[in-house]
Amino acid sequence: MTKRDYYEILGVSRTAQQEEIKKSYRKLAVKYHPDKNPGDAAAEASFKELAEAYDVIGNAEKRAAYDRYGHAAFQGAGGGGGRPAGFHDPFDLFREVFGAQGGPGAGVFEQFFGQAQGGGQQSGKQRGSDLRYDLEITLEEAFTGCEKEIEISKLDACDECDGSGAAAGGKSKTCSLCHGRGQVAVARGFFQVVQPCPQCHGAGQTIDKPCKKCHGEGCVEKTSQINLKIPAGIEHASRLRSVGAGEAGVRGGGKGDLYVIIHLQEHPIFKRDGMNLYCQIPIPFVVAALGGEVQVPSLNGSVALKIPAGTQSASSFRLKGHGMTMLQSGGKGDLHVRVEVEVPTKLNAEQRAALEKFSQLCGEENTPLHRSFTERLKDFLGQL
Repeated sequence: MTKRDYYEILGVSRTAQQEEIKKSYRKLAVKYHPDKNPGDAAAEASFKELAEAYDVIGNAEKRAAYDRYGHAAFQGAGGGGGRPAGFHDPFDLFREVFGAQGGPGAGVFEQFFGQAQGGGQQSGKQRGSDLRYDLEITLEEAFTGCEKEIEISKLDACDECDGSGAAAGGKSKTCSLCHGRGQVAVARGFFQVVQPCPQCHGAGQTIDKPCKKCHGEGCVEKTSQINLKIPAGIEHASRLRSVGAGEAGVRGGGKGDLYVIIHLQEHPIFKRDGMNLYCQIPIPFVVAALGGEVQVPSLNGSVALKIPAGTQSASSFRLKGHGMTMLQSGGKGDLHVRVEVEVPTKLNAEQRAALEKFSQLCGEENTPLHRSFTERLKDFLGQL
């Protein structure tokens, strides 16, 4: 029998974005779900057909192949229902090695691979997904540490069924499609691919009377506020973990974790390198020549910096203990200051005359950099 177009099955156009495809799939999956259509063979067939279509169109690489070659790109591929002929469960090999059929290594196998099978044969519970959140903070906040409240939209336990997925009086039973494994095998040419069961969504069990609010999932999308404590000295791209702040698990499964990635805003004055800070400040020509004291900005107030007489432009100074806070230890890095000698741009007649007189008084002995360059230039020209 000729297969229907996958886009037609999903009810979307060929130019549809992934989010639109995902939304349409969810809507139709609820409509044709066997739990909502008990004993309806046509609905079950539509559900399996829908799962097969989404397996291809919901994957960017498979979708590209389908758009180019159509169903021919997956010739030999089976649907999502049950095991294809000649299929061997890839976990059988591990069971033989670890003795999962009651041998001495049975516990080892179940500990490491039980969850990978979906956990359906146990209670149908699945741990929720971990989430990522990118948080931008200022350099000042990283210096002192701070507290932030973030708002995220995530799957949380359904308050109608307390996360069980079952309505009042509802009971769970072994999934008829995956037989409690939580996974089904799909043929992909010469390969067999194991993927979550489209009927029980990897739980291994179905509910005869699912909760109307969450459709048997045990969780619904909610907006949550989470308080985070940002430690002093945290660096760019650091990762903070908030245990249990991720998505709720399916049918009462444990919650996932939230990983917060820290991004430091660019600062208008300071550059950071580890625990050290760097900045550049202008100093008057007179201060550079005669020496003096200037005020330098830091993240905990201004600091006095002594400028020795004859300081040249681009000279660097280190102010110990005025850098970033060190994570955990509470110590401080250093502040490195690069000075730029500022030359007056507008001179009146009196100022010009004074500088000309000053230049005559200086002579070459007061311009060592110019004298050194002149000598090197003569040597260079003499070699030409």
